[in-house]
Amino acid sequence: MDQPRPLARCIFAASMISLGVLGLRVGDFALQSQPVAAWVPGRTALAYLAAIVMLVGGFALLVQRTALPAARVLLVYLAGWVLLRVPALITMPREEVFWLGFGEILVMFAGGWTLYARLAGGRERQIRVARYLFGAALIPIGLSHFVYLRATMGFIPAWVPYHEYVAYFTGAAHIAAGVGVLLSVVPKLAATMEAIMLTLFSLLVWIPMLMADPGKRAIWTSMLISFAVSAGAWEVAMGTEVPARSVGK
Repeated sequence: MDQPRPLARCIFAASMISLGVLGLRVGDFALQSQPVAAWVPGRTALAYLAAIVMLVGGFALLVQRTALPAARVLLVYLAGWVLLRVPALITMPREEVFWLGFGEILVMFAGGWTLYARLAGGRERQIRVARYLFGAALIPIGLSHFVYLRATMGFIPAWVPYHEYVAYFTGAAHIAAGVGVLLSVVPKLAATMEAIMLTLFSLLVWIPMLMADPGKRAIWTSMLISFAVSAGAWEVAMGTEVPARSVGK
């Protein structure tokens, strides 16, 4: 009999399925804010293949006997997207927008790695490395609130007061969570609070925007990527159960 699926795995699986459906629907790369160049041979076929990997992999995560191989495939897939972000960081290291995109994908990768390590029998060293990658990823995400202050303020719902202070606070909170995870200062609490904050952002920002303009592809893409980043954070948070000082012993 199939064992109950942990909630974090279900959330991660749902995010992969959603992105897979989006990719098939639009015939493009759902995980790339800047699509793969048009000159790449077989670009459309690669986009559909990427969507199928996420869709099938997401469903396979929900079945106990296929969850481990699915997690392995998705981990390799997400690693590929992380590597695709590196050239922009090298050629334009001062552009925060590229670090922001890299950080978001790295959070998803860290979540996928944590999930794989847990399914493989709780490989604590791998979970620790994934947690450190997660912590490092949060810093450029937080810095983007300061670099792109006006844009960040524009995402804050109108009913929330003091937009500028909220933008500064949430940016600082991302950075604080990242530092807490990196330095193993209440890492589970830091990761959990980060996951909650990312989830609230998805619910309070993207869903109202989607309801206001449901036909706009860019909003669907941004909302589902935000959801996937939140899912990665939840997977890391739920995987941070072993005290950092005892990992690997």
